[in-house]
Amino acid sequence: MQCGCTIIPADVLERLSKDKKLSTEERKNFANTAEFDATWRKVRALRTKTTASAQGLLASGAALALAPAVTVFNCSTTTSLPGTPVPNPGSAADATAKRAFVETTEVAKFYKAVFGRNSIDNQGMTMQSSIHYGVKYNNAFWTGGQMVYGDGDGQIFVDFTKSTDVIGHELTHGVTQHSSQFAYSNEAGGLNESMSDVFGSMFRQWRAGQTSAQADWLIGKDIMGPAALARGLTCLRDMANPAATHCLAPQPTKYSQLTPGMDPHYTSGPPNLAFCTAAKAAGGKSWDKVGQVWYRALTGFRPSPNMKMKTFAARTRKLAGTMFPGDTALAQAIDKGWKLVGL
Repeated sequence: MQCGCTIIPADVLERLSKDKKLSTEERKNFANTAEFDATWRKVRALRTKTTASAQGLLASGAALALAPAVTVFNCSTTTSLPGTPVPNPGSAADATAKRAFVETTEVAKFYKAVFGRNSIDNQGMTMQSSIHYGVKYNNAFWTGGQMVYGDGDGQIFVDFTKSTDVIGHELTHGVTQHSSQFAYSNEAGGLNESMSDVFGSMFRQWRAGQTSAQADWLIGKDIMGPAALARGLTCLRDMANPAATHCLAPQPTKYSQLTPGMDPHYTSGPPNLAFCTAAKAAGGKSWDKVGQVWYRALTGFRPSPNMKMKTFAARTRKLAGTMFPGDTALAQAIDKGWKLVGL
């Protein structure tokens, strides 16, 4: 599993680094972010490979924590990780530190209350975050062991801790790392990114107490800065309408539109739309039934790094019947979602 595991696609960073509508300084910020991200991809690939090896070879006899510890570190605009520990981050004067602590704690509660999962690895793993990473760093990412948040440039992007779905998205990369271990290329890569969007969106809806019908299904709405909004860009992605022009990174909507080597941030479009469609068709809250099926499909089987989308779709169809026998409405909703995207 070679995980890019950032919320912003690499090609978007590169495109913005050459955008003449931005100042020289703003373009440089995007170029620096893209350069950092290329280095981190290599580090994450090694860390996820280590995770897979450890799960296969080592058994832990340690007692599991009832709930994970949540820690926050401050990089103070450096790129040295993890940074300086933030004491009592839940009551910190620094709003970014407080948000990182509160929302990470809520992600842990979400996974525990809704899916019975004990932290990222289901074994009480400490959930660590580093904030104020780099100077105007335009991204957030999962390193393979912790979360890192940039402050944004204040124009295209603002503080990346401000978006609950971004936090849920990146932490879910850790869940995937410790369960299915989907690779980060081709169809498995699209599924990897989609799982993070799906559970990130569910977390945002759960925090807001929204039904599937009430949710806007936007990813990254709360990190869009004034310059992005002025261009009509209101989100990174839209799970209900992946190809929409109000998305900074619009996606394909049909499985037939995917091509080998396409960035996983784009190949995630069809499975994102399938989940959103299924959740809205089933009604109620996305995590009640459809989300339960997706969680079991992600975590209830042996690692499958090269999973195909058709195989994953078939798995969810089968699970709908075994987990909720006799619920024909649910089965039909999930089938509708996958058929809409050509799977």
